Amino acid sequence: MPVVGDIQRAVEQANGRFHRLVLVVGPTGSGKTGLLRSFAAQAGRDCHNVNLEISQRMLELTKLRRPRQADRIFRDWISTTGNAPLVLDNLEVLFDSGLKLDPLRLLQASSRNHTLVASWNGRIHHDVLVYAEPDHPEYRWYRSIDALIVNVGHETYNE
Repeated sequence: MPVVGDIQRAVEQANGRFHRLVLVVGPTGSGKTGLLRSFAAQAGRDCHNVNLEISQRMLELTKLRRPRQADRIFRDWISTTGNAPLVLDNLEVLFDSGLKLDPLRLLQASSRNHTLVASWNGRIHHDVLVYAEPDHPEYRWYRSIDALIVNVGHETYNE
């Protein structure tokens, strides 16, 4: 099981990369939230609930305007949230098909200016990052990841 030190080492490595993104990957109930909270506490940072933050910022928008504004709202929020590393949990809102976002690309773009440590509810398998299950409406998979992975899943596939 990964420990806070694994995240800290990944953050240190990320600081020299184009995309400064660390993904804490594991299925529901694997301990991602506890690990992120411990890391945030040790780093003197907050662990941000992305669902809550982004949903609050979209409340005043009509359903039609939300997809056009979601990308900007997320990036604006990241840019005003504070010092890096930013610790992000509960990212499910970014996968909402109604918002028409590409969650990994959005996180990568945002990590150009801020080191991000984010939970990812899924798995890594043979260098393919997966979110949800194939029959789920929010299912995604990525082959070109360009992020550092801390795998909290039960099996380790990333080489």
